[in-house]
Order: sequence, then C-alpha cells, then structure tokens
Amino acid sequence: MKYTLPSDRNIRIAISGRSGCGNTTVSRLLSETLGIEMINFTFRSLAEETGLSLPEIIERAKTDDSFDKAVDTRQVEMAKKTSCVLGSRLAIWMLKEADLKVYLYADDDVRASRIFNREGGNLDDIKAFTKMRDTQDASRYKRLYDIDTADYSFCDMIIDTAKYTPDKIVGQIIEQLIKRGLISEKAE
Repeated sequence: MKYTLPSDRNIRIAISGRSGCGNTTVSRLLSETLGIEMINFTFRSLAEETGLSLPEIIERAKTDDSFDKAVDTRQVEMAKKTSCVLGSRLAIWMLKEADLKVYLYADDDVRASRIFNREGGNLDDIKAFTKMRDTQDASRYKRLYDIDTADYSFCDMIIDTAKYTPDKIVGQIIEQLIKRGLISEKAE
C-alpha cells in the first residue's frame, strides 16, 4: 500500500521508548512505509561522530550537560524542517509540534534480550547496564528539562512492543494517521 501526505504541510511523528523497545526499528519501518525522513540522532550517533564509545558518552553526560543538549537540540531542529519520523528517547516530549506521539514499551527482560540479540555480550551484564542507563537517563532528563519519563500518558498511542511485530506496530500507527486525516491511502 502507498500513502499520500498532505502537500500543504509537513507531518511529524514522534516515537519514544527506552532502549530495546524497538524505537529505531519501528521508526525506520514507518519512515520507509511513508517515504519520509527518519531522524534518530542519539548518544549512539554522537559517539560515532566524536569517536567516543557509547559508555564514554554516557559517563561524560553524567557531568557534562552539553552532550544531552547537543543531541536533543539537533534532532528537534532536524525534525522541524521536514515531514519525518523522529525516533528518540525524548521525541514525544521535545517535539511539541508532533502530529502524532507514540510511546513504545516492553518489560526489562524483553528489552535486555533484544539488546543482547542486537549487540551480543552477556545477558546479565546487559540487564544491569540497561537498568543503570534507564535510571541515569530519567534523572538527567528530570534535571535538564523537568521531564518525567515515567509519565507518557499524554501520548496518542502507547504500544507494548512485546505483543506485536514491528510490522504490526507500524500498521497500527498508519491506521491512526489515516483516522486523524494526516495521511491517506493511495491506490497503486
């Protein structure tokens, strides 16, 4: 199925969730399905740009707010320029202009298993690292932006990613976009 976006305005979809929830996968699939840009500028992207490792970035971000602010400012600036899917931990809070806000979640074991499958390593170490990262991220976001990442009740959609495949999740988001008149189906 092909979809048509309005010609007179940009459509912005914000997708957030913790590490291992499927943000990147769902955001990529949705952007490909809609034929719009995917913006996923994260600490991982910053690590690649700077040559620092992800753990180094995370460690430095504990005492240097410039890492968070660089990532958060850059992704919002990028998202404001075009129709896009913005997939990041803070997308739903930071992109106030989003036409649809989606929060993805999964329990800690599911998330750790996905990270293990993606990156390898030791599952117990991944669980411990992920829990530490979640706690530190939440504390930092509260301090920097007064954002409570445990409160995503304002989102338009909240999806348990353990219950659906990424394709099914994208289908649910597409249905919601059509229902809201943000996109329409185009006959092939």
